[in-house]
Amino acid sequence: MCCFFESANINLFTIFASKKETMIDIDYLNFLENILTDNRKERFLNVLKNRTNHFTIAVEDVFQMHNTSAVMRSCEVFGIQELNVIEQRYGKSIDKQIAMGAQKWVDITTYEKPSACVQTLRNKGYQIIATTPHENDCLLENFDISKPSALFFGTEIDGLSEEIMKEADGFLKIPMVGFTESLNISVSAAIIIQNLTNRLRNSDINWQLSEEEIMEKRLAWAKKSIKDIKRIEKRYFEENPK
Repeated sequence: MCCFFESANINLFTIFASKKETMIDIDYLNFLENILTDNRKERFLNVLKNRTNHFTIAVEDVFQMHNTSAVMRSCEVFGIQELNVIEQRYGKSIDKQIAMGAQKWVDITTYEKPSACVQTLRNKGYQIIATTPHENDCLLENFDISKPSALFFGTEIDGLSEEIMKEADGFLKIPMVGFTESLNISVSAAIIIQNLTNRLRNSDINWQLSEEEIMEKRLAWAKKSIKDIKRIEKRYFEENPK
């Protein structure tokens, strides 16, 4: 279980510096965070203590890219750190107005083929879960949250591809009692992500980011928060050669 801190004024560097496996340049992180305000640093820590890689989200060939942007926003709001985008057909870009800045704080990995996404996530230890209204494997409230899971969402019209459905380790559906058989992908994703992350945070599962993952995000977010970061970075490494 990770340790978290209520104030950004606490010096975390010595705590993590002893971890031999970390690849983070502690001095550089210290330098960048000294540029940020205390409120900004504290905000990072408070958000990171609710971030998770226990679940990851994947979307496949979503025709209306604003829906992918909305899914990304749900990931950010509810604490999912990684979004995987499979884009074979449409090649559209993220709608920044819909994402509302979420693209700065969520890790986005893109794939050209479903097989590459499935294999990568399976190699990371995730079970592959297809979300679909046409299978009866598991209703949302009965889903086992203890296993790291990659939740796949498909197109608005066709759903997930046959390839993903065949590769799936399980199926997940939202219980519905009306005449309509499906929800918009962005709505479905928001319902599922909110439900599962809320249950996760109220469980005794070790779902938080590791200490090293937290360090990596602090560095990445600091760099994204500082204007003219390339010039500042260049000056720092010129003055502090390794």
